[in-house]
Amino acid sequence: MSLLFENRTVGASAARPGLGSRLLMYFVRHVQQAVGSLGELYKAPLASLLTIAVLGFSLTLPTTFYVLLKNVEAVSGQFDKASEITLLLKDRITEDDAAKAATRIGLYPEVAEARLITRDEALTEFRQKSGFGEALDYLDDNPLPNTLIVVPTDRHAGPKAAEALLDKLSKEREVAQGRLDLDWLKRLDALVGMVRDGVALVAALLLVTMVLVVGNTIRLMIEHRRDTINVMKMVGATDAFVRRPFLYTGLWYGLAAGLLAAALVTLGLWWLERSVARVVDLYQTQFRLDGLDGQEWLALLGLSVALGLGGAYLAVWRHLKAMDPA
Repeated sequence: MSLLFENRTVGASAARPGLGSRLLMYFVRHVQQAVGSLGELYKAPLASLLTIAVLGFSLTLPTTFYVLLKNVEAVSGQFDKASEITLLLKDRITEDDAAKAATRIGLYPEVAEARLITRDEALTEFRQKSGFGEALDYLDDNPLPNTLIVVPTDRHAGPKAAEALLDKLSKEREVAQGRLDLDWLKRLDALVGMVRDGVALVAALLLVTMVLVVGNTIRLMIEHRRDTINVMKMVGATDAFVRRPFLYTGLWYGLAAGLLAAALVTLGLWWLERSVARVVDLYQTQFRLDGLDGQEWLALLGLSVALGLGGAYLAVWRHLKAMDPA
């Protein structure tokens, strides 16, 4: 008796597929369902193309806004810097003392350059540019003080860092008053921040729209195959097995939409380059319209695939849960 059962046990173990075979069959089933879901899209080309077009345009708009915002921030970064801090020195400070102060301040790590303008140089420049040269001749003394022009480093040229540097320099013993015009820098920061928030809001709405479009498309596909799904569940098919083809459909929709969005954004940037080049030539500045780099392209495709899978999963989960095979 024991020998009989032992032989049966050995036969059952030999008939059971190994781990490698199970993984291979699992991979083959996934490939079959992925190819099958792609074939289903091919059977309805018009509907599939319309869905892909809607998804692609929904993804193109936030991507385009992102690229434009990226270039706006690059342009604003060229101006969003304190070009210089003006330090008016006390009247009792001589030119020698002012020169020593300029040398000392120029050694600060936050300072790229500290330049001295003597009171005589300031008076000469004011006489040439103000148009009040004759009136200045009636003055007994030069009313202009020695002045230091301090240029912050790039790292300390932002509004907050420049303000901190101004406070620090204003406490120097030779300085009577420090000046820095930050109003326009703060306005520029506020404007760029408002644009950034607007782009984020529009992008969020369009991405949610993409998920809803995929979900509604998958819902229609599930309704069309309701009887088939009920039969499959009655013979023992799991929800994961039933769900898998629809997930692959969402994946194909997302991938196709991402590729379409990438192509449209590239075409749009190419079309804008000529207009941007004309503006750059008129203002005689150095600027080049930057698109997405390699990592950003991969992120775009990954996001589109994730949204397609997410919309498909939500639709399948909701409708499979509501189905009753009985």
